[in-house]
Amino acid sequence: MKKIINPFINLEGYNCFGCAPNNPFGVKMEFYEDGEDIVCHWTPRSEYQGWLDTLHGGIQSVLLDEICAWALMRKLQTAGVTSKMETRFLKPVSTNDTMITLRAHIAEQKRNIVIIDATLENSAGEICSQSRCTYFAFPQEKAKQEMFFSGCLTEGE
Repeated sequence: MKKIINPFINLEGYNCFGCAPNNPFGVKMEFYEDGEDIVCHWTPRSEYQGWLDTLHGGIQSVLLDEICAWALMRKLQTAGVTSKMETRFLKPVSTNDTMITLRAHIAEQKRNIVIIDATLENSAGEICSQSRCTYFAFPQEKAKQEMFFSGCLTEGE
């Protein structure tokens, strides 16, 4: 697996709840490329609980949506917006779990509509939630001009 370099780190005003490393309230996700998959290892914390010792479903949705966005950015080298997200919560996620693993890959693409599938697994390897996200992908030129997006690279590229 190769670590994906966050292209927004030095962008003034960058404070994404999902991936900004300096957002004190954010989930501070980091991403890796593993073949066709984008992967994130993340440790749940009690401040993100819904029910007792259970990771809030909204936080699970944030994690799944964010990894899907990074799959779009890395694999298609553009940005986009979520237009639809369908999430199934299959099993509770403990906020005491040592690490969860998220995986996402592009399932389908039709012009600027991209469908990305993602899963969230607990440390035992059990799938606890899964999402199918539909993204409206921007043309690469628009992403470069309007979103200051120059592409996603991995370490060593």
